[in-house]
Amino acid sequence: MSDLKSGKNCPDCTEWKPVGEYGKNASNPDGLSFYCLVCNRRRSAESYRARRERAGFKLRPKVDVPDGYKRCPKCEQIKPYAEWHKSSRQYDGLAARCKPCRKAEGRAGYFMRTYGLTEDDVRRMVTDQMGVCPICQSTKLKHVDHDHETGRVRAVLCFNCNAALGMFKDRPDALRRAATYVEGIVWKPTLVAPGVYRLPS
Repeated sequence: MSDLKSGKNCPDCTEWKPVGEYGKNASNPDGLSFYCLVCNRRRSAESYRARRERAGFKLRPKVDVPDGYKRCPKCEQIKPYAEWHKSSRQYDGLAARCKPCRKAEGRAGYFMRTYGLTEDDVRRMVTDQMGVCPICQSTKLKHVDHDHETGRVRAVLCFNCNAALGMFKDRPDALRRAATYVEGIVWKPTLVAPGVYRLPS
């Protein structure tokens, strides 16, 4: 027979547990809750889920997650803590979604804020381009290119071509001279007045 001063048997898990593993309940003769803390939490969670389901709410299945791991509600994968950013806003000190999902959400948000495009819009653009950069024909498409004056989206470019357009400040005349230069034609400025030069168009 259990010594109530030191502990008692839980009728749910049938294990003898010390007093410290029971909650307080003044209505019981021993002043302790009927079930141990672990069983109490499990029973409460099961009761809550049952009430929510009866109310018509769709609940995701409960998944056991091992220590040192966390389940991402976005991709529904269980990943080690190393796959999560830190966050003081969450009870466990980790972000609500894993690093890849947060990165994808950030990318989608950037497209919408900057260009008014969804990720599906960008994918359609890439498909229309046959999956290649329209300038160098690389398949490593990274950046949505747009006209900085009008905001009009032009195409999806590789990193190098997008950077090159930026370095040339989107100037067609400079780009044309660069093309002829690479082809072996070096243009020289024309002297039109003392100290005044004119570049060929």
